Amino acid sequence: MNPRITYSAHGAAKQVTGSCHLVTCGDTRVLVDCGLFQGGGLDDLNFEPFGFEPASIDVLLLTHAHLDHCGRIPRLVRQGFRGRILATAATRDLARIVLLDAAGLQEEDAARAERSDRRRGERPRPPLFTLDDAFHSLDFFDTPVAYGQTVPVAPGVRARFLDAGHILGSASILLTLTDAEQVRTILFSGDLGNPGRPILRDPAPAPEADYVVMETTYGDRPHRALPDSVDELHRAIRDTFARGGNVIVPTFALERAQEILYYLHGGAAAGKLPPHMSVFLDSPMAISATEIFRRHPECFDRPFLDQLRDSDPFAMPGLRFTRDVAQSMAINRIERGAVILAGSGMCTGGRVRHHLKHNLWRERCSIVFVGYAAEGTLARRIVDGAKSVRLLGEEIQVRAQVWTINGFSAHAGQGALLDWLGTTPRRKVFLVHGEYERGMTAMARVLEQRGIASQMPGMHEPILLA
Repeated sequence: MNPRITYSAHGAAKQVTGSCHLVTCGDTRVLVDCGLFQGGGLDDLNFEPFGFEPASIDVLLLTHAHLDHCGRIPRLVRQGFRGRILATAATRDLARIVLLDAAGLQEEDAARAERSDRRRGERPRPPLFTLDDAFHSLDFFDTPVAYGQTVPVAPGVRARFLDAGHILGSASILLTLTDAEQVRTILFSGDLGNPGRPILRDPAPAPEADYVVMETTYGDRPHRALPDSVDELHRAIRDTFARGGNVIVPTFALERAQEILYYLHGGAAAGKLPPHMSVFLDSPMAISATEIFRRHPECFDRPFLDQLRDSDPFAMPGLRFTRDVAQSMAINRIERGAVILAGSGMCTGGRVRHHLKHNLWRERCSIVFVGYAAEGTLARRIVDGAKSVRLLGEEIQVRAQVWTINGFSAHAGQGALLDWLGTTPRRKVFLVHGEYERGMTAMARVLEQRGIASQMPGMHEPILLA
């Protein structure tokens, strides 16, 4: 009998975003992640065909709730997917707020584009998906899967979810595939966390597997030591307050916002920051995510659990949650002494763009980037030294001090990726989710030096798992 076990990438292939991976085993079709393409002029890819028939997918396994891993699920359902969606409990809860928030933004963006298109006499393009689509997609989430649990997910396919340590509920997924007498195992890293962070556990080491699909976001470099990064964050805030300005922190709503609050709380408690400084978490999604964090202690590292019993490590006297638009707009009347955490982390949308418009041109202020900025995003242009940027229809001069502190990354650096992979023999490692000329190619060279075969799949390229 001819073997019928294959793997193909339908996103994050020689690029960072849009993670979407298909495994076929006989007549069974399993999808791992279904993410949105973001930044770098990739938005149009979201409207293109998936590269497979959504109705043919038996089950979708979700590694975590970041938009570039779950953001096309409503479109998948709208185009015919009727299978189950399996994820951890925390991922299911976070995916709900992520997808509903994304749907609202899709509808708003489509409405603005429609007005512009009609003025130009062009046919408007509908949103990628709507709130109704997002709500409908949530109906397909099945009973949550616990870490370490092996579950039958479809005929001939079993899955085991392992803690990836990236964000709350994130998982690597090991698939055992059986077709007639052929058995193959393939491990999907998902996004792997940076070890040694204070809230979540370190990623579980990669188990034995014939094949590994591994992310390479930072496959070309290590991260700075975390204590040094925390010290630099505190220094950036002190310096900015001394100049009489505000600190804007473009923040990913899931994990990064909570982690930065933790370090601000610790800095104030230790006397390294003003104890009653004004801190604004200006992101409805981040606020909701912070509440979800408190409901999932099963994801926390032991020292953090112990700390939770004594105090709220996300809180401080001057912290304000701003959910509605009026509260957000009021922040921009503050000229000095505020730390403003707002989404999105890459400045591709959200409230941070308004705060940048009001502060980016002010020499007294600081913009502090604490996460990855993909090519083509507004964050990347500012980090790379742009003298001015286009923001909300205006050209804004970049006069604020720009800080880039990469030690807070929720992604493993090159050394941590290699440690996770270990020395267990593999038939092949497929490199995905990285900049082709940087993370992917650098990791491929290192693996070659170690005698490990690797491949960088192209989009929609079927690969036989022989």
